[in-house]
Amino acid sequence: MHKRPLIALLAAATALTAPPVCAQDSEVDILRSEIEAMRAEMQAMNARMDALQSRLAEAQADNRSETQLAAEAPVDTPPGVAPTVPVAPAARDTAVAVVWKGGPQISGEGGWSFKPRGRLNYDFGYVSALDGVEDDGTGFTSEARRVRLGMQGEVPGGFGYKVEVDFAGDQVFLTDALIGYEVGDLEIIAGQHNPWQGLEELTSSLHTSFIERAAFTDAFFFIRRVGLSGQYSRGDVLLQGGVFTDNSAALNDDGNNSHGVDLRAVYMPRIGDTQWHVGGSFHHRDLGDSIPAVTYRQRPFEHPSDTRFISTGSISADSETGMGLEGAAVFGRLHVMGETFWQHVSRPGLADPTFFGGAVEVGYFLTPDRRGYKGGVFDRVVPTDGLEKGGIGAWQVNARYDRLDLTDAGVRGGTQDGYMLSLIWTPTAFTRLLANYARLEYTGSVLPDAQGNRDYGVDVIAMRAQIDF
Repeated sequence: MHKRPLIALLAAATALTAPPVCAQDSEVDILRSEIEAMRAEMQAMNARMDALQSRLAEAQADNRSETQLAAEAPVDTPPGVAPTVPVAPAARDTAVAVVWKGGPQISGEGGWSFKPRGRLNYDFGYVSALDGVEDDGTGFTSEARRVRLGMQGEVPGGFGYKVEVDFAGDQVFLTDALIGYEVGDLEIIAGQHNPWQGLEELTSSLHTSFIERAAFTDAFFFIRRVGLSGQYSRGDVLLQGGVFTDNSAALNDDGNNSHGVDLRAVYMPRIGDTQWHVGGSFHHRDLGDSIPAVTYRQRPFEHPSDTRFISTGSISADSETGMGLEGAAVFGRLHVMGETFWQHVSRPGLADPTFFGGAVEVGYFLTPDRRGYKGGVFDRVVPTDGLEKGGIGAWQVNARYDRLDLTDAGVRGGTQDGYMLSLIWTPTAFTRLLANYARLEYTGSVLPDAQGNRDYGVDVIAMRAQIDF
């Protein structure tokens, strides 16, 4: 009678302490499903790894880069797992690297480099005609002013090179062809290059504030010549000098033994936001045995016209000596520049004339930009908001007074006073559009008008489209 209640009590206690059979089955099912899900995820990951290894083998066979393959690899991740960013494999040791500096620059192992270069200047011009005088150089003219292709680079051991050829005017002629060597702050240059003849001449035509440089640079025949020169730059001081013969085209004459020396010194401190420039240059050239005379003359502010309103004509000479002064400042959007040059000609048995040229200018950016300056010359303008950024590029206005006097010591070549305006749009760092206006006043011109007047003025309009790389 008493055992039956005890058995019932024990059964009840067991039922309270033991987990329900249905609860155990539920937990087992959950664990089983999680394990199956993880197994499926691992199988998917293994499949992706197999696919990646297969594609890697194909890429290696095709000589494709592992970096590109890693970027193309799938990045899907299982639910609940943080996505991982594919990491490119370690870069292979390579002998070639390519960067973009206005064009591809290829660098090789040990200090080799190579970069193609080129420029295109296309000019349009208009020169007002003289009363009653027909001249093909007046009216509308145009030309491909510069069509240049070349290359530059470095060679192991501190050497460098630059070669450039101009195809303008359906002709082929050498512009730069030089070998350089750098050691510390000194650079030595051998070959055809610009003698050290002042700020305006040494500033590249890609970066000038007017389509044409100051009149004296052409009149006094500042051209590239074959020579050996050097420049030393340390801190704010730049010293340049060299000995030169003649342009490579003129050296085809075996009798050409002309030679000269050119020197230049520049102090170029940057104080606060202002870049200062003060310098001077010296030029002397012995004409040698095969050059008995010189001619100084100048076009009317645009190269497509071959008309010369001022010219010394051919005058006998055995040497020329020149001295120049130059100064400039760039502060914010504003820049100012001034340069003068005196050219003295030695004429055996005759009075020695001294001719003069000079220019002063001021320029201002209408956009938040400034004129570039580097290494003793004006440099490239890089627009703050170029067209490639969705901006309007850089807009600049300039004004200049330019004087050239070719009359002295019995030589009557005339004088030219130029009053000039310039508008420059620089859409990108490697493109420019320029529009210039000039009023040129002549005194003692070598071209009289129909009434015989040699004192008069002409108007000149010039435009240029430019691109370089």
